[in-house]
Amino acid sequence: MSEAKLIDGKAFAADLRGRVAEEVAAYTEARGGEAPGLAVVLVGEDPASQVYVRNKGRQTVECGMKSFEHKLPVETGEAELLALVDKLNKDPAVNGILVQLPLPDQIDADKVIAAIDPAKDVDGFHVVNAGRLAAGLDGMVPCTPLGCLMLIKDALGEDLAGKRALVLGRSNIVGKPMAALLLRESCTVTIAHSRTRDLPGECRRADILVAAVGRPKMVGGDWIKPGATVIDVGINRIEPEEPGGKAKLVGDVDFEAAKAVAGAITPVPGGVGPMTIAVLLRNTLVAAHRQAGMAPPAI
Repeated sequence: MSEAKLIDGKAFAADLRGRVAEEVAAYTEARGGEAPGLAVVLVGEDPASQVYVRNKGRQTVECGMKSFEHKLPVETGEAELLALVDKLNKDPAVNGILVQLPLPDQIDADKVIAAIDPAKDVDGFHVVNAGRLAAGLDGMVPCTPLGCLMLIKDALGEDLAGKRALVLGRSNIVGKPMAALLLRESCTVTIAHSRTRDLPGECRRADILVAAVGRPKMVGGDWIKPGATVIDVGINRIEPEEPGGKAKLVGDVDFEAAKAVAGAITPVPGGVGPMTIAVLLRNTLVAAHRQAGMAPPAI
């Protein structure tokens, strides 16, 4: 059997950002120069979050949208953050609101997410949007699962009906919405997790396997059905064994073993990761259209 086709998330994300930029230009012209706006809130100085927020801001501007960054000190109280969210909810220049997670211990993340206007919840985490997705209704869809679905369709074509899909992981951020999206595509969907019996056997039945558990190289090559499409959401940092060596990023799937069996597979890095910000920009554009009473573009 030939080696798996590499699913290039970096290239797909670049193309998606280009399409978003074209639609942003059309929206802005139709609105008399009023571009969509994305507000990102960062509390504290987590290094990974800082890099992520900086990238979001840069790519937002590159797409022709307005970027509103709010960086708050780590000791910020919950009431202060909720007041900022309320202000952003009421600001007509802001079409999308994203509060970067994780938040410091003194702030209840669930309470903050619940305070965001569901129409501006471009992360898709609000319970209203989660419920709309589960019910098969239009709403804001979490960025990473939607990006995964785009990559799956790029690899397999638009019609996924009847395919067996297994989602490894049951988080509210990736696992559950991913399963709902695949169910919407008429796949036969299984959600597997740490308590699943015969986990390797369940994985081997899947035509589509989405791994999102946060355990490095957990999924071995012998867990994969020959020819399956494998989407690896995991990003795990492996520290070097030798002093002075470089840390390495690996996924939840043993890539080298899996690519000898799978039909198509995402690498880590360069697979799912780049899609998250690209879909965030797409969600902001869709939110802006809906808030303006305009039909969102099909991207």
